[in-house]
Amino acid sequence: MYSADVVICGAGILGLTIGRELVRAGYRDIIIFDKEDAPGRHASGRNSGVLHAGIYYDPGTMKAKMCLEGNRRMQAYCEERKLPLFKSGKVIVAREADELATLDELKRRAEANGATVEMLDQAGLAEIEPNARTVERALYSPLTAVVDPKAILAAMRDELEHSGRVRFFFDTRFLAPRLDSVRTTQGDIGYGLFINAAGAYSDKVAHSFGIAKNHRLLPFKGIYRKLKKPAADKIRGSIYPVPNIKNPFLGVHFTRSVHGDVYVGPTAIPAFGRENYGVLSGIDSEFAAILLRDLRMFMENEKFRAVALEEPRKYFFKHFFRDAERLVRHIAPGDFLSSPKVGIRPQLVDMETSQLVMDFMIERHGNTVHILNSISPAFTSSMYFAELVVREHIGKGRAS
Repeated sequence: MYSADVVICGAGILGLTIGRELVRAGYRDIIIFDKEDAPGRHASGRNSGVLHAGIYYDPGTMKAKMCLEGNRRMQAYCEERKLPLFKSGKVIVAREADELATLDELKRRAEANGATVEMLDQAGLAEIEPNARTVERALYSPLTAVVDPKAILAAMRDELEHSGRVRFFFDTRFLAPRLDSVRTTQGDIGYGLFINAAGAYSDKVAHSFGIAKNHRLLPFKGIYRKLKKPAADKIRGSIYPVPNIKNPFLGVHFTRSVHGDVYVGPTAIPAFGRENYGVLSGIDSEFAAILLRDLRMFMENEKFRAVALEEPRKYFFKHFFRDAERLVRHIAPGDFLSSPKVGIRPQLVDMETSQLVMDFMIERHGNTVHILNSISPAFTSSMYFAELVVREHIGKGRAS
């Protein structure tokens, strides 16, 4: 049987950043295992790469506390290691006059969270993002940046392997807990401390330990399209709509990547599998259970019902285009290309109340720690999030 002082289930961005913090805290023997063949094969490696800057989140929440500092640390990490980093900035535009009150609320939240933002008039918006369209005014976030998530994941894996304190076990699937060990497809792994950072499967792992029984993950599919030139050249950074702040989705938006491509998306389509990246691919034996959860949410949660009625239409290009064209002055259907880029947002739901969980969740149970609802801005927040997890829920290891 394998064993380590700390065993982490999940090699996404949180598994890796928690691993880094454990090394810094003095832990000498760490195993990180994952069912895939490399880190970040799912949400961590499929996200937009945008580093958010503390705008959307209600002051006092974990997201609000962690996002801005996480942004700063991730930008510094990229600069230190010469990884791709595009300090793009972002504008949030109002599509209708009745969104202006929410735009003002976003400014209030941003300032309460310590973020740097500026309210722009039409002329100010035209200077920063000439093709963006808004009603009356827009909110500008200069600290929003864009990174290459896969490059960051690869750099962190290399750093951890070279520390001499971390072993990676890939192609290793979690099966069940035992007494101070977990059963996996590669055999049992003993631990002094077990950390569940399993992302889209974190609820299932937690349930096997008797944790968070009333919580279930519902997958939402984010599909993207890509702009071709010369339309792509008209987008300088990121253009976002004013979101419905009662839901955790930010809406279809334009993002220039670190490599110069401009992506439009993502959607928030209810999916039928935790890896349902295609129309049918990724639908498995859990389909019926997920469908039942969706139906229950549809009947009991008005906000979910609105998403479920609107978002699936965006599989059809005319509806996707309709959303996108409201953000810019000049765009045409022929400017869009299809894209293989697609991700799954593993959104946690409290099944007792039929409410979407809006914040991160951390549950300590004996010698196990469970990271739940690791959704956006989890990638942005990850380096600071990991420090807080280790400091507040784990503590120092043995001296190095």
